Amino acid sequence: MKFGIDRLIEDAALRRPLSGKRVALLAHPASTTADLTHSLDALAQLPDIELTAAFGPQHGLRGDKQDNMVESPDETDARLGIPVFSLYGEVRRPTDAMMDSFDVLLVDLQDLGCRIYTFVTTLRYVLEAAAAHGKSVWVLDRPNPAGRPVEGLSLRDGWESFVGAGPMPMRHGLTLGEMALWFVREFGLDVDCEVIAMSGWHPGAAPGFGWPLGERAWINPSPNAPNLSMARCYAGTVMLEGTTLSEGRGTTRPLELFGAPDIDTRALVRTLRELAPQWLGGCVLRECAFEPTFHKHAGQLCHGVQIHVEAAGHYQHTAFHPWRLQALAFKAIRRLWPDYPLWRDFPYEYEFERLAIDLINGGPQLREWVDAADAAPEDLDALARPDEAAWRESTRPLLLY
Repeated sequence: MKFGIDRLIEDAALRRPLSGKRVALLAHPASTTADLTHSLDALAQLPDIELTAAFGPQHGLRGDKQDNMVESPDETDARLGIPVFSLYGEVRRPTDAMMDSFDVLLVDLQDLGCRIYTFVTTLRYVLEAAAAHGKSVWVLDRPNPAGRPVEGLSLRDGWESFVGAGPMPMRHGLTLGEMALWFVREFGLDVDCEVIAMSGWHPGAAPGFGWPLGERAWINPSPNAPNLSMARCYAGTVMLEGTTLSEGRGTTRPLELFGAPDIDTRALVRTLRELAPQWLGGCVLRECAFEPTFHKHAGQLCHGVQIHVEAAGHYQHTAFHPWRLQALAFKAIRRLWPDYPLWRDFPYEYEFERLAIDLINGGPQLREWVDAADAAPEDLDALARPDEAAWRESTRPLLLY
């Protein structure tokens, strides 16, 4: 198979509309060609491409800034001598001066298929800026490694943020190119937007179910996205960022496990199985212990659970529901320890007033379900299923693969 960047590099006819245009690239460390050349360097080697600027999202163009609200500065690319503008520094929307540096913006970002991943929001922001300034945007498409399944509550009106770019569910099932088409349609953007589609991508094919295992190397799109297992779990485990539980940052398996020093893991797993065994399919839960070297509970032994989705015998793509599984873990903790200080109150992605768990979920419904003693798993299903069905129906015309 070929990613959008590889098709653009190999096909001069595909690049012909860029002739005579000033071209910029929005990319990050995982933006590479099939031979692992960074996309910026690969484009710079083409005689018919005039690169005039580059942009980096959260975590940077080439570097790996850790954690949320760790900003990257503007800089000059040491190899090419062109400006590199940060969209996760003093600004998160491109300024007029930034937009004046190019005619066509190429977007080559590896996404994880989750609403909260900030590259989705950055895509919306650059599309809106391009519409305002009469610029073109080409999205060089890449796989959604989590595949096509859709899960979670849709973001509610008024809950837009840098981790919530629009009314989509947590696990959206689209590629970034398809997401660009949805943004253009959803917000009525008058923008020249083109998607350079992949060839040979089959999102339902085993064993990758979205990621071309055996064909492409995995490169971290962000520092705590080290493998496909994390990408599969992320639509659920990302909610841990809004809690006092460790999500495994500071370990070698971030966002695949969770725990805390004061958790009775055996009781937790038993309660999970009692509450909603139907939400635990498609994976294997393993009781574990870990000691984060940084972040929450650094230097303390945590008792918790690792979600295993890596082996063929452990993972069933359509049966795995990471958002429901993680929500159920919160519910089990509430059932076992009603006064457990679960929700973390701290500044999260430039929001200082609202709880992080609510920002992450695009509204308070998930937290309210967890905290309501009489709320059952069926009640959360009743909230989420209409959102999931509506999203599938709405986005079906936009699917390119």
